[in-house]
Amino acid sequence: MKKLFLSAILLSLTISASSQKFENLAKTPQMGWNSWNTFATNINEQLVKDIADIFISSGLKDAGYEYILLDDGWMDMQRDKSGNLVPHPVKFPNGIKAVSDYVHSKGLKFGLYNCAGNKTCAGYPGSRGHEYQDALKYAEWGVDYLKYDWCDTGELNPKEAYTTMRDALYAAGRPVFLSICEWGDAEPWEWAGNIGHSWRTTGDIFACFDCIEDHGTWKSWGVMQILNMHDNTILRKAAGPGHWNDMDMLEVGNGNLTFHENQSHFALWAILNSPLILGNDLRNMSEETLSILKNKDIIALNQDALGIQGFKYTDMGSVEVWVKPLVNGEWAICFLNHSTTGAVEFEFDWNEQIVKDEVFGNEVAFSGKNVYKIKDLYTGKAMGDTQKVLKGKLEKNQSLVVRIYK
Repeated sequence: MKKLFLSAILLSLTISASSQKFENLAKTPQMGWNSWNTFATNINEQLVKDIADIFISSGLKDAGYEYILLDDGWMDMQRDKSGNLVPHPVKFPNGIKAVSDYVHSKGLKFGLYNCAGNKTCAGYPGSRGHEYQDALKYAEWGVDYLKYDWCDTGELNPKEAYTTMRDALYAAGRPVFLSICEWGDAEPWEWAGNIGHSWRTTGDIFACFDCIEDHGTWKSWGVMQILNMHDNTILRKAAGPGHWNDMDMLEVGNGNLTFHENQSHFALWAILNSPLILGNDLRNMSEETLSILKNKDIIALNQDALGIQGFKYTDMGSVEVWVKPLVNGEWAICFLNHSTTGAVEFEFDWNEQIVKDEVFGNEVAFSGKNVYKIKDLYTGKAMGDTQKVLKGKLEKNQSLVVRIYK
């Protein structure tokens, strides 16, 4: 233990201005599963193994999901005498490396949670003053991902605190994806691009489609509340390969969201290039939920190599139209009925539309001979082409997502 502590001191003393984040870990937004939304701190070794097994048996790994992430509550309430983090002895009797090794044996990657403050949000030991020591432990345990929260931070400067952890991870030598969870209060999109691989842009999500959960001193946000915060040019400019806006974990399969709401939630997170981090209980999900999470056509929008975040193009009454430029001049278009009453019918005359992406200089027009084919990404079926007016009916909070291509 003393040797590890001394190693941490030496690493911190020798760190230089050349410190950096690990590259090539986030060419596209990360995909995986996190324990918090369903289990909070009620996590254990068997749960991790069960989730890893389900990644394989359900086809989630084949669909692109690769990270299994333990959120707050994995550690004991106190560090050991040498100041090292200690896995909770009841939840993880065989230690963290045992579960990390199990996850890796399935061809998956493993991640942990900690916090820049003295205590985590649930009251466990934070990393303040132990960054280099903790980074060495993560490397020893085979950790591939660190979600780094922002509770109990006092007067800490966010940019400096996250830079310290970035440097500690880099010095420890094992490539680790750094997920910045500062909630957007200090506008991390302005400074975090060379520090972390993604950064939270809002407070926590809540398992409802359109609501606000007021906790008194802070709020949790429904799907629509978070979505509307991202109709934002500044955020779009900041995101791209290696550095993504994080709209928080998915609530697909949680709460009282309907099938259409789950579908719309997943598609819009994909279109806006948010990380696709599942937050449901994979052991008890319905076939409908699994079908949403494994929709490769929707996932392909999120993982598109162009890496451009989508944006709202227009409103047609209660129907919002969100668009996303894709490789090879293709586009994704989402029609979302955000009516407060019920079903609506809509028409979209392609010949009257010129979609412009003012931030990245993309544009598409449909008049004349500029004809595109249309594919429904929920059914996988062809829908004709843009020579014909698109007509449809959408239930409340239902969406239609199409890909247009030559």
